[in-house]
Amino acid sequence: NIFQRSVLAALVVTVVAGFLGSFLLIRNLALIGDGLAHVSFGGVALGIVLAASSPLWYALLFSVIASVLIHELQERELVTGDTAIAVFLTGMLAFGLVILRVFGGGITADIEGYLWGSLLLIDETSLDTIVTICLCSMSILWLMRGGLLATAIDPIAARVQGVPVRRIGLMFSIITAAVVVSMVQIVGALLVTALLVTPAATAQLIGRSFRSCLIWTQVFGLTSLTLGLYYSSELGTGTGSMIALVAAILFGAVGIVQTVRKSVVQKTQNLN
Repeated sequence: NIFQRSVLAALVVTVVAGFLGSFLLIRNLALIGDGLAHVSFGGVALGIVLAASSPLWYALLFSVIASVLIHELQERELVTGDTAIAVFLTGMLAFGLVILRVFGGGITADIEGYLWGSLLLIDETSLDTIVTICLCSMSILWLMRGGLLATAIDPIAARVQGVPVRRIGLMFSIITAAVVVSMVQIVGALLVTALLVTPAATAQLIGRSFRSCLIWTQVFGLTSLTLGLYYSSELGTGTGSMIALVAAILFGAVGIVQTVRKSVVQKTQNLN
């Protein structure tokens, strides 16, 4: 039924997003997820206008093309990464809004679901698409994990050692685009960062190694998902917005606890 499909899709997306988000942070690419999510909305809008059976495939096409272009623009030093992301983010979001107004009847309830997230949008076709994207992305990320870490820590040394830095970066960009598209129906195009970056950022506050950060990212991501689903049901709010709010609250709480703990430890050391 729809509840089982929704929960399964949300769990799969959260696990993969947490794993990907950890690599995004160490590669200083936290903003690319948000940018590609806005690009995916342009694809969703086009798919809806064309009455496609699954708008997610249009979103995937748009996001992959944008991720490749952003990567190439950055690699060739034509513009900085942040500039390229900003251009695609605003341009494709505007494209989606314009064609919906002109050809698609404006912002309907379904469109708002893609913007803010709605588990009611997940039918059997969407579930198959989401699970396929997530499993393929997770498998490739796992195989590439050594190269991703090497290129993030010291890309020059990695290139000298024969690591295909350019190909790894390009593949990572494509995987990021695919995972972002799988998240759109869960948390919405405007709130993707909530599951892609926030749990990983929270984990970095307490993790002592990259492996521990990966584990803590899953803990915070699944906690945000579970509490977000529960409170959105109890309070009648959107699932994406509540998940994002819970993730932000967890980040703030952990940040405060860590700050207080460090100040106490520092005072104790000074007294000694």
